[in-house]
Amino acid sequence: MTSGAQKELNLLLTAPTVPEIIKSESEKDPKKDEANDGRLPNSHEATFETLNSSGIIIKEKQDSSQSASIIPQVLASLSVSLGSLAVGFSSAYTSPALPSMTDATSILYGKVSAEEMSWIGSIMPLAALFGGMAGGPLIESLGRRTTIISTAVPFIVSFLLIALAVNVAMVMTGRAIAGFCVGIASLALPVYLGETVLPEVRGMLGLLPTTLGNIGILLCYVAGAYLDWSMLAFAGALIPVPFLICMFFIPETPRWYIGRNKHKKARKALQWLRGQNADISAEFDEIEKTNAESNKNEKTAGCSELFAKMYRRPLLISIGLMFFQQMSGINAVIFYTVKIFKEAGSTIDGNICTIIVGIVNFGSTFVATMLIDRLGRKVLLYISSIAMIATLGVLGLFFWAKERNIDVTAYGWIPLASFVIYVIGFSIGFGPIPWLMMGEILPAKIRGPAASLATSFNWSCTFIVTKTFVDLLALIGSSGTFWLFTGICAVGLVFVVLFVPETQGKSLEDIERNLTGGPKVPVRQCRRMSSIANLKPLPMAV
Repeated sequence: MTSGAQKELNLLLTAPTVPEIIKSESEKDPKKDEANDGRLPNSHEATFETLNSSGIIIKEKQDSSQSASIIPQVLASLSVSLGSLAVGFSSAYTSPALPSMTDATSILYGKVSAEEMSWIGSIMPLAALFGGMAGGPLIESLGRRTTIISTAVPFIVSFLLIALAVNVAMVMTGRAIAGFCVGIASLALPVYLGETVLPEVRGMLGLLPTTLGNIGILLCYVAGAYLDWSMLAFAGALIPVPFLICMFFIPETPRWYIGRNKHKKARKALQWLRGQNADISAEFDEIEKTNAESNKNEKTAGCSELFAKMYRRPLLISIGLMFFQQMSGINAVIFYTVKIFKEAGSTIDGNICTIIVGIVNFGSTFVATMLIDRLGRKVLLYISSIAMIATLGVLGLFFWAKERNIDVTAYGWIPLASFVIYVIGFSIGFGPIPWLMMGEILPAKIRGPAASLATSFNWSCTFIVTKTFVDLLALIGSSGTFWLFTGICAVGLVFVVLFVPETQGKSLEDIERNLTGGPKVPVRQCRRMSSIANLKPLPMAV
């Protein structure tokens, strides 16, 4: 053997092997892979050493796939989340509208009884309950995107019915239609976002519906300070128009297409969502594999399978989060904000208070979008619970003093301050996270019916709270009512500590494996190892 050949053989023997390349890849810091040009890592880059004819080692970098772009995901997330503007506007409508309905100048003056006013406020969550029940089958049969689009026109019709109402029946009908659409939208939006957004930004983009929903609440409060109930409804009819237009420019979710064996459409949709230059092979293969595994033993997902042992844990966690979200009393606060401030004898105008609460609500959710992918879901739920426990307790104490005719005039600022902190606490945790996690933790096989059940349960709780809130005030007083909510929030904190998993940075497939007892194979590792197929063979000396 010549000395040149011997040198080449020695260099070959010292070249890295395939396992060494995989190891070096797995030890890389994923944070260093992130680009600064609005793109996300969707694959990994490996370094290879080859020999030229002179025996010189040449280091060569091979990118197994192009990085995914965040821009299409942001556009899709914003488009579907515009529907939450209508949801928020509808939810807050009764707070500024009900007082003007009973005004002497109103066409409904003298036609609205106290009981009817209660039903105008509570019929929306009752209808949303049925919307949630219908939403599950709809997103499975029609698709996530089509179901979301179908709510736009009924939203417009509902507000027009209210705006043109000459009797209470028309108002109630409009509120019922809006509520039905709210139930469908609140189910379909998190499912769509959960199935289309990468784990690295799923927390931030997954909170967009809540953020825009809070903008809708704020818009309603601000407009309600200047418009009567009829003109406010006309303004509400304009809200869904941009949402309807934008929805026609985004694709259906790839996971829904794959579940219907429409693989070409699924690949096209995933390519749009990740960017035209992204290599989606690894992610697409993983989605197909997970779908095949879920279909291996079961052909269809019925209601009976919801409570199968492997699905019980994620379903109960989702329902539990929905329970504590609504039983914290938030919708009673939103629906009856003006009434609560009047009963508190606050020295600040009630309409101004509602606007302040709306601004804080929006600002807090915006902050949550910045923190959720850094701190994680559970930390924000801890902070949320503690803030609500403290502020509801203080509100209860304030009303307890007032009920005993203790002079609280000097403390008229306490209700507003407590409400502000309460809304901050709710908005950074228990407000958006139960909806976000519903789209994350429910397994693909039962995602439609399970999301339908969780959403219906949520709106059942909302109806119970809003319909009984006035009765609770009469039965146990304002202090007892707020202390009841305090106790529920305390139990909710224990629930989060003991049962709620952290989903930060995990793919839907990884979350499903961990919650249903599947093989604990980290999805990130699977994606890294998929680059083995692209390894170039090391050239041998001849």
